[in-house]
Amino acid sequence: MNWSQILWITLIGFSLVAITLVLLIFIIRLFGVAFAAKHKQKVAKKSADKGEAAPTEVVLPGMVSAEEVAAIAMAIRLAAGEEHDRESEVLTIQTIKRAYSPWNSKIHGLTRLPEHK
Repeated sequence: MNWSQILWITLIGFSLVAITLVLLIFIIRLFGVAFAAKHKQKVAKKSADKGEAAPTEVVLPGMVSAEEVAAIAMAIRLAAGEEHDRESEVLTIQTIKRAYSPWNSKIHGLTRLPEHK
């Protein structure tokens, strides 16, 4: 097998994987749109049966609302900002006295070169 064949097989393999991943992304998004539309129709039908106005935002069970996401993001931002202000900016370099051990000795890892005669 020559290098040109190896290169073509490699390129075809990578492109097939990339195309497959892109197709899977589109299929998953399509399912999400279809299920959200189906749920939205179901909620609109229930609210019409009760005589109420249809909700503008669909919140599925287990989902977090936009207001809750904003509150969580703000709390994380504030908490991260407070930690940053408490830094001392003082560098401390401490030397640690370690006893000799053959496990941390570099000389044992070196291999002698063979002698050429």
